[in-house]
Amino acid sequence: MTGAVLRTADDRFQELPGWPFTARYLEAVPGFDACGPLRMHYVDEGAGNAPEPLTFLLLHGHPTWGYLYRYLIPEIVRQGHRAVVPDLPGFGRSDKPADPEAYTFAGLRSSLIALIEQLDLRDIVLVVHEWGGTLGMTIPCEMPERFAGLVCFNTWLATGVRSLPAGYHNWLATARSEQDMNVRSLMARTNRILTLAQCNAYQAPFPDAAYKAALVALPRIFPASPKDPGAEMARTAEAWWGEAYDGFAMLLAGMRDPILPPDAMRALARRIRGLGTPVAIGNAGHFVPEWGTEFAPDLVTEVTALRRRQIAGHAAGDSTA
Repeated sequence: MTGAVLRTADDRFQELPGWPFTARYLEAVPGFDACGPLRMHYVDEGAGNAPEPLTFLLLHGHPTWGYLYRYLIPEIVRQGHRAVVPDLPGFGRSDKPADPEAYTFAGLRSSLIALIEQLDLRDIVLVVHEWGGTLGMTIPCEMPERFAGLVCFNTWLATGVRSLPAGYHNWLATARSEQDMNVRSLMARTNRILTLAQCNAYQAPFPDAAYKAALVALPRIFPASPKDPGAEMARTAEAWWGEAYDGFAMLLAGMRDPILPPDAMRALARRIRGLGTPVAIGNAGHFVPEWGTEFAPDLVTEVTALRRRQIAGHAAGDSTA
């Protein structure tokens, strides 16, 4: 295994449409020991001056980066909360190990845990899309005191024992054999609402194939069978979400997603305690946050209301104890 690490030049991220946010970095992020210390990029916006401030931790999937959440960040800030948006190692402005073998489920997960602990994030609303949920949803069961709520966009908890939706299975098979994925073309094909400049923003982290090791690796390390690394963590997490979780939860489902279709999202919702009927985003495909202009204000308002009810419920419980 080579320890080479690539870093996308800063000038590729200049003047991206809808992305005025300051770049911040964690140094020496764990999880990639063979590569040496990695630098992990994140955005951290908002003063958290709402009456009951929340920290929204927004996790992207494959092959996107934090840019996916550009419509949600301003609304989170406007309503007095804090938005923390990391780029997974290999994505966005984070360092990129050049060898696909460097990427492991445990390593990627460790990088997210390091972010949470080093920034000492509390009152977290975990917001996940696709791989962001596959990784991120395995974390709260180990540190439940830090988490207040969950917002899912189309995602999958990879226990290795549930059949994958056919569309996701086919996508993973295709992506495993793709050595030089054209991210610009993929985003344009699957998100007809995007401008060329926005599609270019998704391509920005990947100047050429050498920078795309994570795009090759993630489909290969997806826990598809019970003994795959990460699958046992996901089964533990699924049991916790269904039996012990006591926070609030929402699921916003893109109704035109051929990869993780509505039936799969309804099935996921049934496995999360306290999560009711998914909110249907009728025009949205797989990359649901791209339709954020349609729902971001209402989503943050609803999460704020859920938090207030949660706090009131805890107070009522304490008074009767």
